[in-house]
Amino acid sequence: MRLSGYRFGRIQVEGQVWTQDIMILTGQVRPWQRREGHRVHPEDLEAALAEGPELIIVGTGFSGLLKLTPEAEESTRRRGIELLATKTAEAVEAYNELSPTKRTCALLHLTC
Repeated sequence: MRLSGYRFGRIQVEGQVWTQDIMILTGQVRPWQRREGHRVHPEDLEAALAEGPELIIVGTGFSGLLKLTPEAEESTRRRGIELLATKTAEAVEAYNELSPTKRTCALLHLTC
């Protein structure tokens, strides 16, 4: 899947425009709802973890205000899954670069 056109509150995935936070799992895009608006808890990663990825990329928003709890970070580390959390623009670039060669899931916060 190719990601493009990211700007505050908007992204394109394979040409389809999304205006809400999304999860990119194996071959599918779904809305990403979290327990708490600007904090990622372990249960917010469950759908991605269930895919058995090598890498999970978390887009932390336009300004990087979304934060992962230590427990969320530990839930990936415990399973031997690489975790990259960075501003969403950088996360989009990383996904486009790495997903062709690694089983990758992306969880993208599109605002703040």
